[in-house]
Amino acid sequence: MADDARKYPGPFDVRTVEQLVLLMSEYELSEIDLRDGEQRIALRRGGFSPAASAPAPVEMARPASLPTPKASAEPPPPSQPSRQLTEIKSPTVGTFYAQEKPGSPPYVAVGARVAPTTIVCQIEAMKIFNEIQAECNGTIVEVCVQNKEFVEYGTVLFRVDPNT
Repeated sequence: MADDARKYPGPFDVRTVEQLVLLMSEYELSEIDLRDGEQRIALRRGGFSPAASAPAPVEMARPASLPTPKASAEPPPPSQPSRQLTEIKSPTVGTFYAQEKPGSPPYVAVGARVAPTTIVCQIEAMKIFNEIQAECNGTIVEVCVQNKEFVEYGTVLFRVDPNT
């Protein structure tokens, strides 16, 4: 049995992590998040800084099955918050879902208190639903995206007041 462990490394074995890092580099992936039962490993290239601005989104070819975002004649002026707010941004391209399933209440709404592990929404990409966590403490003061709206990497989904 011990020989099997050496022949077939587990998902969190050092050799496996090294291979994942090589794959991330080779395929220019910015993040990998794996879970095996209670164990979890999340790898990010370039570090994570919530205060840093996200790189400009790159327009990618959109599969025919995804809705096209609505274009307006005039883009709304960016809101200028008077207080320092934390932004929860989309970590991926996909469709934003504010609730678990149709008819259920939204994960969060304006006025909701969030903690780092609070699930605030789901983003669906290629039939895979990714639960997005707040990764901060505070109160939701703005929901910036409509349910079922297509979002790009770095799109601001929510604004949170960390002082409340």
